[in-house]
Amino acid sequence: MRSKARPSDRPPLGLALAALAALLFLHIPFGIILLYTFTTEDAAFTFPPPGLTLQWFGAAWNRLIGTTGSYAACWERGLFPGLYQLFFNLRCQTELWKALGLSLRVASIATAVALVLGTMASAAVYRSQFFGRETVSFLLVLPIALPGIVTGIALRSAMGLMDLPFSFWTIVVGHATFCIVVVYNNVLARFRRTGRSLIEASMDLGANGFQTFRYVVLPTLATALLAGGMLAFALSFDEVIVTTFTAGQQSTLPIWILSQLTRPRDRPVTNVVAVFVVAIMAIPILLAHRLTQESAGTPAAGE
Repeated sequence: MRSKARPSDRPPLGLALAALAALLFLHIPFGIILLYTFTTEDAAFTFPPPGLTLQWFGAAWNRLIGTTGSYAACWERGLFPGLYQLFFNLRCQTELWKALGLSLRVASIATAVALVLGTMASAAVYRSQFFGRETVSFLLVLPIALPGIVTGIALRSAMGLMDLPFSFWTIVVGHATFCIVVVYNNVLARFRRTGRSLIEASMDLGANGFQTFRYVVLPTLATALLAGGMLAFALSFDEVIVTTFTAGQQSTLPIWILSQLTRPRDRPVTNVVAVFVVAIMAIPILLAHRLTQESAGTPAAGE
């Protein structure tokens, strides 16, 4: 049975109103976008909407999988052959599908790179005592504090000096620069809450370095790695500024959405896609929040 909150545990009215105002400030714009996904207007939006419809969801679906127009031939043989063509035949892939696939691939690989490099960097900073350790730690977290346009210009200049053609991999490198920071911060915080006695006991009992990492360190870091990876994936998936400087002629999903805003009659479909992106990105963010909350309530190992 849940106990009732005592009057002394309740926040002051002014603080509660400030929190409510902050929530409204953050989420009212998204609510407006959500509302206009149902509007009957196809160009200039008025408030309140003159009518409600679900037609834009169907239009967005057709833009994604391409069941009409020049893409209709890809679906003539049925659903499953059509899906096969959609995944493996470039001529049957719409611009929206290509943008979505590119965003998913970039975010996945950038997250994998961040998990490896961020974990190794946090282990080195935590376990080793060397000259300039705090400077190294500062430089590791600096990319996420810099404005995205500064990071983008720096990356583009560096790639230009090395004569690297802008491609899928240049986008991955650009995204990995800030994804590493998220993983590094999460894993370093977990290392600091982990007692050194567990690692020392494992080594004293005859375990080698790999066994200690596999059976002691990795289970301890599991939730931190999951949370950091999910946040890194979410950041990479909706990144715009760095992608603009490193993508060349390719378009990720956020870049595709940005380009559609210049076409007034495509805005309802763009709103549907934007709502879809928010819904998809909310999942890893909520899971990461849940994992960090659960780990925060767990006593540090060795205490």
